[in-house]
Amino acid sequence: MPQIFPVEADDFDCLYEIERQAHLVPWSLATLKNNQGERYLNLKLLDAGRIVGFAVCQTVLDEATLFNLAVEPASQGKGFGKILLNKLMEELRKKGIQTLWLEVRESNSIARRLYEKQGFNEVDIRKNYYPKPNGGRENAVVMACYL
Repeated sequence: MPQIFPVEADDFDCLYEIERQAHLVPWSLATLKNNQGERYLNLKLLDAGRIVGFAVCQTVLDEATLFNLAVEPASQGKGFGKILLNKLMEELRKKGIQTLWLEVRESNSIARRLYEKQGFNEVDIRKNYYPKPNGGRENAVVMACYL
């Protein structure tokens, strides 16, 4: 049974390794560390006592933005992303957050399907938002969920 806890300072090396494995163009370790603090709700998901996923979410007033959700490739397809997202949404509701926003790569159909199943709606397209690994840019789909 997976467990979810807040991210702690000594988790970053593990989170960074998951980030590198899970994303086409990963965040740097410095970016990961900079997205922490009192306005963030950042969670890690453990399976058999090992961190296999995480979420980085910033809150401002009654809104939040999910900046990053990652599950290591070896643990994908087991529902961990859904469990992590649901726990994040539950915790945000407890904090009085009314809307959760995110951007997702237009090509990331698996993530888009997950978000849609959890109640997110497509709001807009950000043209040429994400860098591609071999150059060029990709659109981002802006999505929102009313909690």
